[in-house]
Amino acid sequence: MTLDQWFIFFLIVQAVHFAGTWKLYEAAGRKRWEAAIPVYNAIVLMKIINRPTWWTILLFIPIVNLIMFPVVWVETLRSFGRNSSTDTWLAVLTFGLYIYYVNYTQKLNYVTDRDLYPRTKRGETVSSILFAIVVATMVHTYFMQPFTIPTSSLEKSLLVGDFLFVSKFHYGARVPMTTVAAPMVHDTIPVLRVKSYSKWPQAPYFRFPGMETIENNDIVVFNWPVDTVRQFFKAEARVDKPIDKKSNYVKRCVGIPGDSLKIVDGEVYINNKKLILPERARPQHSFFVTIDGKTPIDFEHVMKELDITDRAGYKSERRDTLFFSSMTDDTAARLRNIPGITSVTKKVMPASYYDGAFPKIGKGNGDNFPSLYIPQAGKTVALDTKVLPYYKKIITEYEHNDLKVNGDEIRINGKPATSYTFQQNYYWMMGDNRHNSEDSRYWGYVPENHIVGKPVFIWMSISGINDGIKNWRIRWDRVFTTVSGDGERTSYFKYFLLLLGAYVAWDYFRKKKKAA
Repeated sequence: MTLDQWFIFFLIVQAVHFAGTWKLYEAAGRKRWEAAIPVYNAIVLMKIINRPTWWTILLFIPIVNLIMFPVVWVETLRSFGRNSSTDTWLAVLTFGLYIYYVNYTQKLNYVTDRDLYPRTKRGETVSSILFAIVVATMVHTYFMQPFTIPTSSLEKSLLVGDFLFVSKFHYGARVPMTTVAAPMVHDTIPVLRVKSYSKWPQAPYFRFPGMETIENNDIVVFNWPVDTVRQFFKAEARVDKPIDKKSNYVKRCVGIPGDSLKIVDGEVYINNKKLILPERARPQHSFFVTIDGKTPIDFEHVMKELDITDRAGYKSERRDTLFFSSMTDDTAARLRNIPGITSVTKKVMPASYYDGAFPKIGKGNGDNFPSLYIPQAGKTVALDTKVLPYYKKIITEYEHNDLKVNGDEIRINGKPATSYTFQQNYYWMMGDNRHNSEDSRYWGYVPENHIVGKPVFIWMSISGINDGIKNWRIRWDRVFTTVSGDGERTSYFKYFLLLLGAYVAWDYFRKKKKAA
């Protein structure tokens, strides 16, 4: 929905509210017109139901308001003596329209001094749960979201089984565009395995100001732009998802808006300068390892000693060359010093080889990628049929223009176009595990409105997370560590335990002193 459509929708909601509540406002000693003024009517209603004025804010926060509306409907009815379970269920099941019935057909007796506390244990439990859901939804949506590393595309930097906290406020919290959805779940409700959202209505994109902007080498969580699957690794019909319900991906941002990027023999160049990765980044490539066939080598021991996680396989029938799909340069150097190994050679696809790389025009691969421009909001590029494949998805899908091509003529929204001005920023995301990462090299740019947040903290790390609970092993050296930073990773878990122990001891002696 556009801003104009949302404004019309908002006015309709206000009209519906006025028509169904004006007599209630009058019965509570307020003026009839107060039920008709947008926002102000909500503030007055909070006074009528004797609830804090700040509840008004919750009514305008997407997802949170889905919880608050039923609460306000029920509280309104109870302010006029409608306290039965039937009244409560009718309010919820009719989406508040039961209030119309009360407003026009029932005698309205406003209860000025009603008891605000639940009358039953069940009511108290429900109130506590709703409050907890509202708070958790606020934190999850606008401050910090838990995230699990599902794949090895950032292996060595982030491991499969790392449990992260992803900051929403570093890059600015994005207001949910999908306004009708289950709180604190992504695209599917667990256990039930059903869709967790409605595609209508969609709110316009809006992001609060952030503490920082995305820089080269930042690790970023984002919605996968080309996501059309309900479940990974399962053949199903195409699923078209709203932006904020597309699958969450985590990659390293190697190119930011305005950059020129190319890849030469596996190395990334930004603005013609080799990209220098941070100290904790440990990019991996595939290697061929040649052995002499005479010296016995215990590769199982070697892989464990050098922390090589992939399984070695022979490249030829002669069994003199092994293939390792992911290994760091440091590990490769150590491997060269093992007796019986004659050579360790990085696998690099030649520039002439095409492996389906973006934008699917028959050139480029993951190791040798032609130079391209990463679009920046407000910048204009010359447009012709040769460069159009790089920007076609941006023009049509991400920025919602009508594009027609007739021979060499390009028309955008019905007008001939020889240039295009970008409406938002774009980013280039890649995995550190270069030959085992589905990233921008194969599906292109990540729009700014797809950015979710910045991983900042690993609170738990479990080895063998996908191998059954019997095979789980906690990586204690990664628990309570930061994602970014210089030097070796340091765990702050022991300091957390000390603080927790100090708090428990303080609370114990406080209660003991109070009881004395």
